[in-house]
Amino acid sequence: MGDIVGHLKVTVVQGKRLVIRDFKSSDPYVVVKLGNQTGKTKVINSCLNPVWNEELTFSVTEPIGVLKLEVFDKDRFKADDKMGRAYLSIQPIASIARLRPILQVSAGTTTLRKMVPDSDNCLVRESCVNCVDGEIVQDVWLRLCDVESGEIELKIKRKLHKAVFHMI
Repeated sequence: MGDIVGHLKVTVVQGKRLVIRDFKSSDPYVVVKLGNQTGKTKVINSCLNPVWNEELTFSVTEPIGVLKLEVFDKDRFKADDKMGRAYLSIQPIASIARLRPILQVSAGTTTLRKMVPDSDNCLVRESCVNCVDGEIVQDVWLRLCDVESGEIELKIKRKLHKAVFHMI
């Protein structure tokens, strides 16, 4: 594991059109991984369009990793069912976070990069990396893979480690 260069706050906002894994519904939760770090949301019972609004914090190290998430249906008497997976490269947000002190963007909202859905990502629609009042923020909708349907909304904020300012 490399040196910590900052922190990433990942808010798992909501899911839409998740698949049925129980009789008529599912009891979904999300597991988010960055490198060897793992965070998990609470279970939302009997819901295919859950709202979590849960914030998970991860340390960002070099080399920059990929944010991976898996959605599961909580089962009481057997193994939890898979409801899909997705991933998001955090390289764009990490690169912009390194440049922010040089750009000297601190007030209001400034779009710094746009990303579009393609075969190399799980984006549902265009996503922008913005500087919002001095923080690097990305709102993103991810399409779940290996499943019939489902999307997850994330809000990602990059917090800089103080040492980063001295290195630039």
